[in-house]
Amino acid sequence: MPERNLRLLTMHRVMEALQAQAVVGENLLDTHVTGIYASDLMSDVLAYGKSGSVLLTGMNSIQTAVSSYMAEFKAIVFLRGKKPTEDIRQFAQGKGLILLTTRSDMYEACIQIAKINGQLLPGSDAPADTNKVEDIALHKFFIKEGDFTTAGMISTEIKEILNSIGYEPRLVRRVAISTYEGEMNVVMHAQKGTVILKASELEIFITIEDEGKGIPDVEKAMQEGFSTATEEQRALGFGSGMGLPNMKRNADILHVTSEVGKGTNVEMKFVVSK
Repeated sequence: MPERNLRLLTMHRVMEALQAQAVVGENLLDTHVTGIYASDLMSDVLAYGKSGSVLLTGMNSIQTAVSSYMAEFKAIVFLRGKKPTEDIRQFAQGKGLILLTTRSDMYEACIQIAKINGQLLPGSDAPADTNKVEDIALHKFFIKEGDFTTAGMISTEIKEILNSIGYEPRLVRRVAISTYEGEMNVVMHAQKGTVILKASELEIFITIEDEGKGIPDVEKAMQEGFSTATEEQRALGFGSGMGLPNMKRNADILHVTSEVGKGTNVEMKFVVSK
């Protein structure tokens, strides 16, 4: 359909269509969104979600909010009457995420939004920031074993660091998603780990090292859908086998080495476009 026939969708219209209530961001309902994405799998959100979208989900965990922030979503709609927990509300308030709750299930919500008169206008990318970083930025972070309550906070901080430096938003998004997937892999599969960020005018390096069980077959682990996650981890929206594939999709160069019984080293390089 020609672009001139498309209309922007606001969060206010989404709220009306779903008969939803605003939990966080009631003053932001005039915000325009570029699409709707329905999923309970956070790795799929990171892999396929488009910047500026709204997430429809029944997954009520802090990782839902972190994943949405990493994927540059504008809002989250919690389905089936679920209301976001206090940690989710606090995170959303700090990051400018809009939170709604509706009694509709996922199927009903998709149908209701599809009935909204008009079409979604494909989002235009934010203008690139012309500021350039001259000095190298170097940061080291430590990942806690099995701590899902703070998982994603390192990636969030890295994203904020890169934004403050002035890197182009799409590059920051790619780095943040890749780092988040790596951070979650350490939390789920290793005893402890570190994340090192090294940034310059020309490129951004992310190194993630962990001590743990390692990966027996790296090539197999790179295949979409392959996963060794537990049922408990899957219940949190992860473990769909998209971690390493997402990292490969977003990084310009990805190098993974692993030794069974010792741990894994992941190196990612992102080229800064001129």
